[in-house]
Amino acid sequence: MGRSRIYQDFLIEQLKDHDEAVAYLNAALEESLKGDKESQQVFLLALRNVAEAQGGIGALAKKAHFGRESLYKTLSSSGNPKWHTLVSLCVAMGLNLRLS
Repeated sequence: MGRSRIYQDFLIEQLKDHDEAVAYLNAALEESLKGDKESQQVFLLALRNVAEAQGGIGALAKKAHFGRESLYKTLSSSGNPKWHTLVSLCVAMGLNLRLS
């Protein structure tokens, strides 16, 4: 198993903790406010990682009442979700994000 896979497994395990997930997403949200394309993708990647830690994209799609395929596309690196979609996903995961 490669190093990046080991790190990904470690990260997913850490993100199963609610407080860790919130802190991780808050940091990603703050980074995304830089406004450039790369920094905005950071939040989508973080959201995918938290969704994976909480049972996967399919489980999140059910909780948030989205189609599974649609949610995969929305959270892909080429996705361009609407703000209300992101908020709905955070609510479905029980996450309360705040900018410092």
